[in-house]
Amino acid sequence: MHITFHGAARNVTGSKHLLQLNDGTSILLDCGMFQGLYNADDLNGHFGFNPKKVDYLILSHAHIDHCGLIPRLVKEGFEGQIFCTPPTMNLARILMADSARIQMSDAEYMNSLKKDGQPHEEPLYTEDDAMAALSLFKVVEYNEEYEITPRVKLKFTDAGHLIGSAAVNLTILEDGKYTRVTFSGDVGRYGDMILRSPQPFDQADYILMESTYGDSLHKELKPIENALHDIIQHTCKVRHGKVIIPAFSVGRTQEILYALNALELKGCLPDVPYYVDSPLASQATQVIKEHPEVYNSSVNEVLKVDSDPFSFKGLRFIESTQESIALNDDPRPAVIISSSGMAEAGRVRHHIRNNIGQARNTILMVGYCEPSSLGGRLLAGDRYINIFNEEYEVVAEVKSIKSMSAHGDYEDLLKFLSCQDPAQVKKLFLVHGEFETQKHFANILRKHGFNHIEIPFQHQKVELTEQVAEEAEQEEQDVKE
Repeated sequence: MHITFHGAARNVTGSKHLLQLNDGTSILLDCGMFQGLYNADDLNGHFGFNPKKVDYLILSHAHIDHCGLIPRLVKEGFEGQIFCTPPTMNLARILMADSARIQMSDAEYMNSLKKDGQPHEEPLYTEDDAMAALSLFKVVEYNEEYEITPRVKLKFTDAGHLIGSAAVNLTILEDGKYTRVTFSGDVGRYGDMILRSPQPFDQADYILMESTYGDSLHKELKPIENALHDIIQHTCKVRHGKVIIPAFSVGRTQEILYALNALELKGCLPDVPYYVDSPLASQATQVIKEHPEVYNSSVNEVLKVDSDPFSFKGLRFIESTQESIALNDDPRPAVIISSSGMAEAGRVRHHIRNNIGQARNTILMVGYCEPSSLGGRLLAGDRYINIFNEEYEVVAEVKSIKSMSAHGDYEDLLKFLSCQDPAQVKKLFLVHGEFETQKHFANILRKHGFNHIEIPFQHQKVELTEQVAEEAEQEEQDVKE
């Protein structure tokens, strides 16, 4: 049995890990889109493996960097079942269709800017491709032991990162021996605003562990609600400007709405218009409302006094393109929440383009951004940015609330692993993180008894045996040095 890392290897997007058993069975863990990287188009256009030879796909959760290439996988010949939790299927349905629409719209817009004779942009897939992929989905409940084949059993445990998010736990029988492989997916935070905390999982032999914030602690000087209040108050009421918040439509947008609703319950929500400019966010919010079983005890307490913790006075969901364009012609102070979170796609790029040149406005980042993404460049303090092939000076104020992350920090990640006996873990692979961050986290893990750690590179193949391949051992030594 071996595993090959075709994405989220020394970066945080494009999650794609291919497990191949000795009997020829091929299982893909996630099929995510690369986002924000300078070579994302090339990476998204080439899997590094033949989709026709993949037997099964197991999806940890519905974020685009984990599910965004499923329609293309199917388009290129994958015909197997796709396993996920029920909320993940509900979210994937709308996310994949939205991704297709964005790609088609962006391609159309970019083509309108091209001169005669220049090659046209093509979307990775269409809405029809997304719908075809949905026909292959099979839902599996949390903590249900599901038999994929007589030799492979699957169990999902709650990862606390997103509604429906799960750690993937596989028990594989080969040559008379059982091997247990766990893929963490993305790990949420203990004490999340909305969701239950990550769930313990059974002892594993091999672990694929996310490491996005493996060198960070989510510490803020003030609560998220207070930080939002102060930024909105100063921008909208004092400077009479707009607050533009790039936010992923699923998860982060609902957290912002929940925090703003909390300000209203306390009587201190600034009196300005609030817009969610993302048709997907409207649908995703409805899906989250339909799954109250994922809420933590704090949300359940709020529900006793407020039947809708994601709504408040002044909130409006924008649906049509015409309404979205009209926001840029409206000079009044307002808060605009729009996808995507890294500002790499969707309507938020138009809002940033139209507001970046005025000092009274604020661009507020509320989550992780890949360094080369538009959001990453704004956070890095770049004076000039490129949007739709045009350069703009950054005059607006750029701020961030770093603690608004659905990813656990290194204390959360250590707590997630605390259910494991490190001596029984034959290999722990760090995925979904920047290389320098992963090296830092690897050192932390060693201090907690995990002595067999590897940071795989793109397309690296590793044998899951007692004696790991020589190349992998050398790679581990390089990381230690």
